[in-house]
Amino acid sequence: MARDWTPDSWKAHEARHLPAYEDAAALAEVEGVLSSYPPLVFAGEARALKADLAQVAGGKGFLLQGGDCAESFAEFHPNNIRDTFRVILQMAVVMTFAGKMPVVKVGRMAGQFAKPRSSDTETQGGLTLPSYFGDNVNGIEFDPDIRRNDPQRMVRAYSQAAATLNLLRAFAGGGYANLRQVHQWTLDFMGRSPWADKFAALSDRISEALDFMEACGIDPATVPQLQGTSFYTSHEALLLPYEQAMTRRDSLTGDWYDTSAHMVWIGDRTRFDGSAHIEYCRGIGNPLGMKCGPSLEPDALLRLLDTLNPGREAGRITLISRFGHDKVEAGLPALVRAVKREGHPVVWSCDPMHGNVVKSDSGFKTRPFDRILSEVKGFFAVHRAEGTHAGGIHVEMTGQDVTECVGGAVAITDETLGDRYHTHCDPRLNAAQSLELAFLIAEMLNLEAQETRAAA
Repeated sequence: MARDWTPDSWKAHEARHLPAYEDAAALAEVEGVLSSYPPLVFAGEARALKADLAQVAGGKGFLLQGGDCAESFAEFHPNNIRDTFRVILQMAVVMTFAGKMPVVKVGRMAGQFAKPRSSDTETQGGLTLPSYFGDNVNGIEFDPDIRRNDPQRMVRAYSQAAATLNLLRAFAGGGYANLRQVHQWTLDFMGRSPWADKFAALSDRISEALDFMEACGIDPATVPQLQGTSFYTSHEALLLPYEQAMTRRDSLTGDWYDTSAHMVWIGDRTRFDGSAHIEYCRGIGNPLGMKCGPSLEPDALLRLLDTLNPGREAGRITLISRFGHDKVEAGLPALVRAVKREGHPVVWSCDPMHGNVVKSDSGFKTRPFDRILSEVKGFFAVHRAEGTHAGGIHVEMTGQDVTECVGGAVAITDETLGDRYHTHCDPRLNAAQSLELAFLIAEMLNLEAQETRAAA
């Protein structure tokens, strides 16, 4: 356990990007209510994820982390949860088949509500209101009542997260993730994507492999790994009053865990020395992610790793690089070399989304698919050159048929961005683009596997 730490010790440190609540008593009341609610996840599940990530850190697995930029109350629907879940399943199957290694599946779901803002307030037409901090803080509409930072929204976020987790657990273990159902995972609107045909061909090969196993006397119905899957949840641990209220002491080990998600991460804007977010995260037993952007110096990264993982526990830390397509090959190597030199056992994952936001001619924020792919290629190239494992991908995506990122085989153009631009936050890959990215990553994993076998 961390020394000199309590769930509220973060309050003695600098906390950036937290909303200001007008009514301290109302906030304290909500914190008390949440602290009395059942945990959303359990310490044993968080430890299982940490063990899976330890395998990834050792080069024996790959991390797929994906989901909404920011979940919303308005888009909460079982079909949306199901569709995102099955696209993640599709992506994982493609990568597993190509890379010949397990894929750890972690959703940006059941808690990814809060978002950092560069300013606490926003002004329109002479009216100044609180900035939109995410649906667990306030509403997106520019209205004084809706933009008020309301602590009661955390209770609604908890309820939505609980319902989402309930459905995800049912999908993961109730037969939906059965590999015999692999043909059923393709969404109806994917029919026009060339990658849907490629996935259908891959599904045929998987079905043939299962038939072969059955002919050899191995009944796939009795193999648990083929009947379901492990699926974990994650979000940025940004809204610290909520995270603190969800912190529980494990009855088996005595360690503290954030029971709002299996894994939480620290954003690029909150991972500075002396940060309240670093202070909070150092004391919980969950696996942690940390965003690493162009402003992060190697020495600062090493200090943060020593703070967050002094025991150098494998699977504890996932470093999520987010440089931009034109900066990754120049900026990432210094961090990789420093971590490798000091012997920190981390998972290296690539976030090709946040460094590649542009404003389109039509006025929408978008992310060009070719830039996303370029950053992924650069990420793999750096690790290949440094002799380290390119261990994961972190994408903002949805199972919905949205038009938010331009490009890809479905050829979303600047002119069609407004057709189905539904995001509450940043643009997301749609199902077809996500599957296309998975196949392109699969090619890189296959190349890495071939090189590993040749070196052996």
